[in-house]
Amino acid sequence: MIDLRNIRYVRIGTPDLGEATAFATTILGLQPAGRERGMAYFRSDERDHTICYVEGDPAQHATAFEVSESADLLAIAGELERAGTRVHHGTAEERDVRRVLDYIAFNDPSGNPIEIVWRAQHATRRYFPTRDAGITGFSHIGLRTTDAPRDEKFWTRILGARVSDWIGDAPLLRINEVHHTLALFPSTYAGVQHINHQVESIDDVMRSWYFVREQRGLRVVFGPGRHATSGAVFLYFEGLDGMIYEYSTGVMMIEDESTYVPRSFPFNAEAFCQWGAKPDIVEFRKSEPAGILV
Repeated sequence: MIDLRNIRYVRIGTPDLGEATAFATTILGLQPAGRERGMAYFRSDERDHTICYVEGDPAQHATAFEVSESADLLAIAGELERAGTRVHHGTAEERDVRRVLDYIAFNDPSGNPIEIVWRAQHATRRYFPTRDAGITGFSHIGLRTTDAPRDEKFWTRILGARVSDWIGDAPLLRINEVHHTLALFPSTYAGVQHINHQVESIDDVMRSWYFVREQRGLRVVFGPGRHATSGAVFLYFEGLDGMIYEYSTGVMMIEDESTYVPRSFPFNAEAFCQWGAKPDIVEFRKSEPAGILV
């Protein structure tokens, strides 16, 4: 059985590494972890890096998940190829810039670039933030899907993810005890839809709300609020090139796989926020751009 252990990093294209570095440090509060060969690395926990900005097209995204055994890479590659998915085995240079011993890469059915890595480097020193955002770690991503039921089958049947809940057709998927490490939101195109960092407390969420909105003038697109699914208190705001970033705290942990039953929520504002916040995020709306804002 395929056993993904954790999400490892996300790679994001940027036309300006200097601007990306300033955003990652002064806004997100991440720790620089090196800059080389047109790439800037940043930490948010004990991992060597969790975000890498790559000089290039901002529409280019790749997300990595980790396995604990090298045999898992071969098993996943075999499963993917039998399912008709083309698999790329990383070259020495590609492994080097990702700071992993080995990895494979492929696209999910919607076209999202995915990487599976083995023996990613661990940081040698504790995480030290550049801004006190209260970050405790990189936790999950939202991916766009052009066919949610199809992609759900791909992630669950081939890659071993489990459905925690659904919001309409959008599945929230876990690969460990965290309620979700990956969420698939219906869209007309592929790409990373949002990037989540967990923070220590509700106080951290609220401090960042004031910070990004009033001190930095960034667009808050959802929250503060509380998700009906995971129970997390959240804040979403827009960063560089339209990427959405989320801080959240208090996410549900599912420790007993034998007793947990996934729940199905309606695709409406209340399912996304129990407190009444309305999302200004296209993928969180029902159909029309103003679908659930009225």
